[in-house]
Amino acid sequence: MNTVLLMSLIAGLGNTIVLSLLTFLFGGLAGALIALARISSVPAIRRAASVYIQIVQGIPLLVLMGLCFFGPNIIGMRGVAPLTAATLAMSIYTSAYMGEIWRGCLQSVARAQWEAAECLGLGRAQRMWHVIAPQAVRIAIPPTVGFMVQIIKNTSIASLIVGFPELTYNAKIINNATFEPFLYFGLAGALYFAVCFPVSELSRAMERKLNVSRR
Repeated sequence: MNTVLLMSLIAGLGNTIVLSLLTFLFGGLAGALIALARISSVPAIRRAASVYIQIVQGIPLLVLMGLCFFGPNIIGMRGVAPLTAATLAMSIYTSAYMGEIWRGCLQSVARAQWEAAECLGLGRAQRMWHVIAPQAVRIAIPPTVGFMVQIIKNTSIASLIVGFPELTYNAKIINNATFEPFLYFGLAGALYFAVCFPVSELSRAMERKLNVSRR
């Protein structure tokens, strides 16, 4: 096995991890805002957040990535970096799904907890920060960590549209030069597994420890 080609796969894995972390950071922040908007006391804000989620979840990630990469050309922006386009598309995608996950976690906190916090004279923001959010975080950890696995695997879509040199892209380039698809795509799969499996096990361990399923 060529060491240079193997290092190219490892470099692609590094890019995959970078894109995954950026996606989780920006998509997670946007998702938190969307979750709060979905349970807002203002009907217009709730509807706007709901429409956003429906639109994003109704568009395939591949199409969304194409829009983020080629769309800026329509308004005169040239040379959008592949990493920028991929991060933007995946963050938008992630925000919609994480927003719904976290909205469900917030609303799964017993209504009595909301009412008890209100009886203490806490404002809505105080109730959310001091009473509801800490309980929702406990519930949200397993599905959130589990969704991270999906983010890592979905980075492979960036190789199809924007040409970002992540793991799948580099494996494809190497295969085009060596005509050994089983070897190098197999190695790429093993590297994905090496990253995703520990994250999946972390999610299962957290779920067992927090005993969320028996709440």
